[in-house]
Amino acid sequence: MAWFVKLEEGIVTKARFDAVVPEHLAWLAQLERQGHRPVSGYWADRRGCNGDGAGGMLLFWADSWEEADALVRQDPLIRHGCVRWTLHAWTTVFGSPGAH
Repeated sequence: MAWFVKLEEGIVTKARFDAVVPEHLAWLAQLERQGHRPVSGYWADRRGCNGDGAGGMLLFWADSWEEADALVRQDPLIRHGCVRWTLHAWTTVFGSPGAH
């Protein structure tokens, strides 16, 4: 498995974004059960390009780029059009993300 990173920026109102968060958390729990080791969070400083800063990052394991892409496209925040996102394969050169 390799590490992948999904970066996201909210593009909808906070109310619409927050309405999808419970479904997003359930999806993350499913990734955990499947062994993808998701670590997810939002930007605490809330300073984003769209003014409210909604968005964050997901770090997770996948076997390939294709699997990683397929997984993130299932994220309810993406399916409901709440975020603009990018996906990156991440190669560590020092340290380890560690267990959670």
